[in-house]
Amino acid sequence: MTPPGKKRSARELEMDAVSDKSSGLEVKEAPAGEAMAMLVRRGFRPESMKADLSFPEETDDASADRFAGWFGHYGFRLFLRGAIRKQEGFLPLETTRYLTREQSGKYAEVLVELGMAEKIRAGRYRLTHDVASFGAVLEWYVARELKRRFGFDVATGVRLHVPGGGGDLDVVAAAEGKLVYLELKSSPPRNLDADTAAAFWDRVLLLRPDLSLFVVDTALRLSDKILPMLVDAFPEQESGRIRPKKIGSRLWALTPHIYAVNGHRDLMANIGKAVAEGLRAVSPGILQP
Repeated sequence: MTPPGKKRSARELEMDAVSDKSSGLEVKEAPAGEAMAMLVRRGFRPESMKADLSFPEETDDASADRFAGWFGHYGFRLFLRGAIRKQEGFLPLETTRYLTREQSGKYAEVLVELGMAEKIRAGRYRLTHDVASFGAVLEWYVARELKRRFGFDVATGVRLHVPGGGGDLDVVAAAEGKLVYLELKSSPPRNLDADTAAAFWDRVLLLRPDLSLFVVDTALRLSDKILPMLVDAFPEQESGRIRPKKIGSRLWALTPHIYAVNGHRDLMANIGKAVAEGLRAVSPGILQP
């Protein structure tokens, strides 16, 4: 044993190194997909959790296409959100107060045709599969469309396994060597609070993605609550105060790399516009050497 205050010899250092049983441990391969690999390169151990969807895993591509087509309609999403809250069964008109009897009846029949619901009695329906939340279905849809429409590699429900990770990442996507993080909220703005905004900023600071989107699936104005909430929660350690800039109908840039998006008219079109704005912002200018 080396006496206190005396430097260890080169021989002692080498002997310790060769006797270290921690070296040579099994090294895990990077998970499949560029989005997950980019998280590994940032020092994380990402794991994509199994999605809780409202249709069986064996659903064929054609059925998934039909479902995604309907899911793109804001009214259908409102209906499905309400149906998921009534696992014991529902009357179509009970799911949401924003649809007419004709609209809600049509959407109920669509779910039956897709094999996602069944008629039970007296005009009532019931989902054929238990679904924990609407949020997982929204994640599936957004990730699917990012891949289908824009060619992103995507992962959903990603757990980082680090202290202060702030829960699962809803969607991470990769393209052009850029990492995109999307936080998806299916609750109306009145159900979101300062803690929600703070958690979003924590994840952005942890990941340091090239582009971040705070997406709220609502047709309501973001400027009434969401924007002030995000501005107030902006991390103090970051210099300056953000000044949101409107870049489209109910679409805002908080910074050139961070956007607030809602589902007004077309959710994926809004997301696509934010992504385009963000990628242009991180691209080199034509006058740069």
